[in-house]
Amino acid sequence: MGDIGPIGSANIGAAAVIFDDRGRVLLVKHTYGHLNWNPPGGLALPGEEPSVAAARELFEETGLRTPPGSISGIYYEPGHDFGPMIHFVFRFAHDAGQVAVAVLPEIGEVGWFALDELPRPLTDFVENRIRDALQDGVAYRVVHGREWRT
Repeated sequence: MGDIGPIGSANIGAAAVIFDDRGRVLLVKHTYGHLNWNPPGGLALPGEEPSVAAARELFEETGLRTPPGSISGIYYEPGHDFGPMIHFVFRFAHDAGQVAVAVLPEIGEVGWFALDELPRPLTDFVENRIRDALQDGVAYRVVHGREWRT
């Protein structure tokens, strides 16, 4: 990853990427901020393991409960609005027997989207995490700002 500087006081974020049997990705639309689309996720609680945080956020935002996911990416964002952030992203298996729903008040919409028809607004960071989750292995990246797709 190269020299990323001190990360001892970084916040921890965790997200869940799920693809259905048609290759579509599950995204949620926030009811706050930029009203943007993202994979389900958020901040880890103090002392919470990132994988547990991703599963908790997935449930809190969509009502989905899944077996543990596998890590697909780790991203260091020194200039995040909350201060330095380490984002962990996990691939979760799709369970066609469950239906994702928008859990208010934080999430206004959920949807499954083809990779060439992602909704707007979203950022290049969302696209990168989705693309990385499609690959084998674990991506390691430093995030220097985000470019909006509107």
